[in-house]
Amino acid sequence: MTQHQFQAEPFALPFDPASTALVMIDMQRDFVEPGGFGEALGNDVSFVRTAIAPCKLVLEKAREKGLLIIHTREGHRPDLSDCPAAKLTRGGQTFIGEKGPMGRILVRGEQGHDIIPELYPIAGEPVIDKPGKGAFYQTDLHLILQNHNIKTLIVCGVTTEVCVNTTVREANDRGYECIIPQDCVGSYFPEFQKYALEMIKAQGAIFGWVSNADAIIAGLK
Repeated sequence: MTQHQFQAEPFALPFDPASTALVMIDMQRDFVEPGGFGEALGNDVSFVRTAIAPCKLVLEKAREKGLLIIHTREGHRPDLSDCPAAKLTRGGQTFIGEKGPMGRILVRGEQGHDIIPELYPIAGEPVIDKPGKGAFYQTDLHLILQNHNIKTLIVCGVTTEVCVNTTVREANDRGYECIIPQDCVGSYFPEFQKYALEMIKAQGAIFGWVSNADAIIAGLK
């Protein structure tokens, strides 16, 4: 019986630090820095950059407490053989694989594909390279979590309604309990941010719990 809990909505989430992991989703330069894929699509990256500082605080506390920390990066092989046509070209436009200010957009090994300096992984923190939105699709994330006997996931990153939401739903189907600190996730669309979080915590935490950075840090103390 664990004695720890995170304050959250719709109710507090009990957890055991030994079986809890932090998953940092796609905090990549292509998504959160000017000149990347996100901005190329016409988005204002200032909306997602608000998540960086709270993410850093949670990451530092998770490191201090010795939690398993996993980072993900969305992107593709240089030959794009793992990028389906349905993703590559939309509305007659192609961005993935094209040249951008930080190298070829969403291509593994390019500058823009890498994680931002503020949240850069340290030795011993696995990095999951994923070809899709969900972090479990065509990756070894589930295997790594099982090997560490993980039951609870603190999920941070971008974007709230796409990669974060997809990963939380995938995790829920695999038996993990997810908690999302709302200030540690970001969307280019404020209304999507609001409703993506409401979807997760609806109907008695149907996909997971919604909290904030302060409550996560307090729960880990």
